[in-house]
Order: sequence, then C-alpha cells, then structure tokens
Amino acid sequence: MKKLLLVASVVLMGVAVKAQETRFGVKAGYSLTMLKVDGDQDDLEERTTDPSHTFYVGGLVEHKFSDTFGIQGELLYSPLGGKEDYNVSEGQLYFREKSKVTFGTLLIPVSAKYFITENLSVALGASFGVILSAKQKTVIDAGIGIPGLELEGDDEVDIKDDVNTLNIAPFLGAEFMLENGLFFDARYNYGISDLSKSEGKITNSFLQVGVGFKFGGN
Repeated sequence: MKKLLLVASVVLMGVAVKAQETRFGVKAGYSLTMLKVDGDQDDLEERTTDPSHTFYVGGLVEHKFSDTFGIQGELLYSPLGGKEDYNVSEGQLYFREKSKVTFGTLLIPVSAKYFITENLSVALGASFGVILSAKQKTVIDAGIGIPGLELEGDDEVDIKDDVNTLNIAPFLGAEFMLENGLFFDARYNYGISDLSKSEGKITNSFLQVGVGFKFGGN
C-alpha cells in the first residue's frame, strides 16, 4: 500500500511539473491604430481619426501554471497614433490639410491566458505603453486654381511636451500555436488614458495581428 501511494505521488508530481512550463519567444506584426478626440469645449469636435497602418516587434515570455491557465508578458515597440485628411473646395478655390500624429511607444502587455485546447488560447490583459517620442506632421496644399497662386507646406513638429507619457489599453485577444512553436495571434487594445495635456481628451486604441515563434517546450 505504501509503495502504491509512493508511486501515485511521484506520478502526480511529474504531471504537475510537466504542466508548468516557461517559454520565451519573439513576435512581430501589423497594427491598425487610431486616435479618439473627446472635446469638452464648444470649439473641440468629438471625432475619431483615420487609422494609421504601422507595425510592432518585440519579445515575450509565457508561463503555464497548468494545461489550461497561464500568464504572458511582452516587450514591444510600435509607432502608434492616427491621421486626418481635411479637404474642401469651391470652384477654383481649394484647401487640403493632411496631418499625422506618431507616438513612438514602448509597449508592455501583461495578460492572463486560458487554453481552450493545447494549441488555441484566449487572453485578457492590459498593455502599458510608454511614449518615447511624439511628432505631428502636417502637409498643406491650397490655391485658387491659377498657376503661381498656390500654397504648399510640409512641416513636422515635436509635440512630446504636449503629450502624457503613459498609455494604458486593456485588451482581448486570441492565439493559435502550431506544434513547432510557430504561432499566430490577434488582439484589440482599447485606449483609456488621456494622452493630451491640454483641453479635451485624446485616447489611442489599436488592433494588432501578427506572427511569432516560441522556443522550448515539448
């Protein structure tokens, strides 16, 4: 009986050790990012910018406590933000202003993962973004349709002093991993932090779709 209990204990310990697994990896992909402006004064219009198409790249560490539950931390870099294109014309008079805001952001996503199967999991967490740089580029094209009477401008300014550094965005995502460690994932990050130091609230939300590889494991 004692031998049977000893064998059972060893087996259970082996299962527990096997279930706990730490893996490191790399990932990269596509980001669709936009800004939302919530005006709190009459001269500030509530609007959402056009999306900017950009990228993200970085590394991760995943730890599984069991076959169904784990946590994951990441360190990513992504140039987030949004853009606007204002265009008006009447007869030969026209005016067009294109503006793009770019936040060079260091992202630290932390999530809890539930494994539906060995290969498929869903994640719930938050991304803590540190804005390293902030720039706004504006291109103006205006005139009255007569050669020589046109106005063109291309200007990029540093707006880092006007932007709050921390960008917190809760997210929901999913991941599918192959047996060799290659995985595909997608998540939507909903920005809740006010990034503007002036009047009105500006938030940054973004969609991420990418591919990566996890080292180690069975």
